[in-house]
Amino acid sequence: PRRSRRRKSIAIAYEPGQGDGAEPQRPRWEPRDWREQLERIREMRRSRDAPVDEMGVQKCYDTSAPPQVMRYQVLLALMLSSQTKDQVTSAAMLRLRQHGLTVDTVLQMDDETLGQIIYPVGFWRNKVKYIKQTTAILKQKYGGDIPSTVEELVQLPGVGPKMAHLAMHIAWDSVAGIAVDTHVHRISNRLQWVKKETKNPEETRVALEEWLPRDLWKEINWLLVGFGQQTCLPVNPRCSQCLNQDICPAAKRL
Repeated sequence: PRRSRRRKSIAIAYEPGQGDGAEPQRPRWEPRDWREQLERIREMRRSRDAPVDEMGVQKCYDTSAPPQVMRYQVLLALMLSSQTKDQVTSAAMLRLRQHGLTVDTVLQMDDETLGQIIYPVGFWRNKVKYIKQTTAILKQKYGGDIPSTVEELVQLPGVGPKMAHLAMHIAWDSVAGIAVDTHVHRISNRLQWVKKETKNPEETRVALEEWLPRDLWKEINWLLVGFGQQTCLPVNPRCSQCLNQDICPAAKRL
């Protein structure tokens, strides 16, 4: 009897947020109204017509390419996308693919040619350097493929945590964490989806992963990026058009 009681209490303790006995055993913080806010954001994103939907990284690679080439193209698109609008990244990736975008073609390309192809992505000169360095590492260490862990991905030149988590999502179909960019960071703070204000996307990622159910981790980036591009803008957010205006802590101040 003692063993079965113990087993029951463990099941309740780890069950995600349901069951009469769960709350006292797992006093987990979660934001007020977050489920309703999330549902309303889903409603606002239902048409899937934001730039991220039409020209985001998940649309930039050749789906008919061999899996290894596809994964490499995903990583390159992510590297190009940093501090660059989706439209510009998409156009640069299209030009690269017209040159035959593989590890070997990039290694054979001189820096000037690569720079001309990816211009005008943000910080294109640095990205030429990072792309060449990373591609050489992929060829030497990974047989032309990309690493399959966040820990290895962030070791590559020019690859940060957000890119690594998105690479895991898109290239490997694996959810290792939440991909947090400036949109997710900004909106999470406006909605107070963090216990206290966070200073950067990486702090926001850690804060969100503490409470957000894991089955939402993959969806949340796509959802909030598009919402941030269309409604919850960095400057002059369109609160009057937002379904969350009555339950958003920031809407009252903006």
